[in-house]
Amino acid sequence: MAFPKLTMRKIREALRLHFECGFNHREVGRALGTSPTTVGQYVRRLERAGLSYPLPPALGDNELEARLFPPPPRVEGERPAPHWPTVRRELARKGVTLDLLWNEYKAEHPDGYAYTWFCTRYSEWANALPLTLRQTHAPGEKLFVDYSGDKVAIVNADTGEIREAELFVAVLGASNYTFAEATWTQQSSDWIGSDVRAFEFMGGCPEIVTPDNLKSGVHKPSFYDPIINRTYGEMASHYLY
Repeated sequence: MAFPKLTMRKIREALRLHFECGFNHREVGRALGTSPTTVGQYVRRLERAGLSYPLPPALGDNELEARLFPPPPRVEGERPAPHWPTVRRELARKGVTLDLLWNEYKAEHPDGYAYTWFCTRYSEWANALPLTLRQTHAPGEKLFVDYSGDKVAIVNADTGEIREAELFVAVLGASNYTFAEATWTQQSSDWIGSDVRAFEFMGGCPEIVTPDNLKSGVHKPSFYDPIINRTYGEMASHYLY
């Protein structure tokens, strides 16, 4: 029987609570919002993978996932099936498509499945995954700011010269009301200037501005206590407090 799949961060936390803190399966499940049976499944998968706790420091999330969720053994005469967690992880990379991954799969397994089967089975697998994140936004509370990651080409109408620019985007969480502008760089002066112009466009300041981990905004990223760039922090203090 299939059981809910947690994120790798939650799997690591489940193992830590069980082995390091001595929690039983029910206590771990209550702490992480999952069932004791699911916790037990992960503990048994760790044992079947030949691993013990504490996990080796060099064991990354991708390798741990591959050890805990190995592909099922092939039946003789059966075509090799893709490893769907790897497919999903690769699709998160910029420019990667199902067509590209299928071609790589066929290059490795010429006797593998056709493209339609590949896409259909992946969609079925992905749609069966549990939702792991749900956010509720209050109106005017959070403004999410970042660069799009894709540069835009700016053409000089007089000379025909093409120069690439960064695309800054700011979005209110509740309404998706969006501000965007192009700047030549992601340096602090452009970054802070874009934030200020976003406030002017929105007609005010939100309670919270949430940047990604770019250097102009976050000096040292951390899940619990990130260190904000000093100039950016001073700008936020001026406008938000």
